[in-house]
Amino acid sequence: MEIAKIIDHTNLRADATEEAIVKLCKEAKQYEFRSVCVNPRWAKLAKAQLKGTNIKVVVVVDWPNGASPNDVRLFQAERARKDGADEIDPVLDIGNFKMGNYDLVLSELRELAKILPVKLIIETGYLTDEEIKKAAVLVKNAGCYCVKTSTGQEPKVDIDAKVEHIKLIKEAVGPDFPIKAAGGIKTMGDAKRAVEAGANIIGTSSGLKIIGISNEGGDY
Repeated sequence: MEIAKIIDHTNLRADATEEAIVKLCKEAKQYEFRSVCVNPRWAKLAKAQLKGTNIKVVVVVDWPNGASPNDVRLFQAERARKDGADEIDPVLDIGNFKMGNYDLVLSELRELAKILPVKLIIETGYLTDEEIKKAAVLVKNAGCYCVKTSTGQEPKVDIDAKVEHIKLIKEAVGPDFPIKAAGGIKTMGDAKRAVEAGANIIGTSSGLKIIGISNEGGDY
């Protein structure tokens, strides 16, 4: 497997400029990354830059806390669709999940999943092992198409723990349900371990470093 083809090439920095997003898209085209993953304001620009390619535009929703009212989350998702996003990566409503409001979380995720394909970020660094498995099953039952481990902004999880989290998710959802590993995956070794554990997609701002083009890596 050519690792670039499963990488969501990411720039979610607060100080990202138009120039930086154009550069991200040019890199995605040059090295054939799976997608670019950007904040909502850059969806339209990224879509224009990637016109005529098969590279997806992924937009984060309610990132990084997942704590907005659901009508706000739905608005962000609809706007992302309108601006050309192919997929959205929303964050789990961790507070309601932790309080045991599973039916509410499930129903709200189902609404999001009707708008665009959803890779739902469950923020494994905030969850116990049993909660990771429960959240993963909830994501699958909501009609999302992929479970994503984390934003990279949660309590830091080293690669050993990340691998164990991926295995827990795989155990919960079965071998055929996609998993996106993200947060702190900075080297080819990290990426290979994540894939070996069961990840199908890698989300990282260290894509160039992973494929050997640059020595610089980001935080997510």
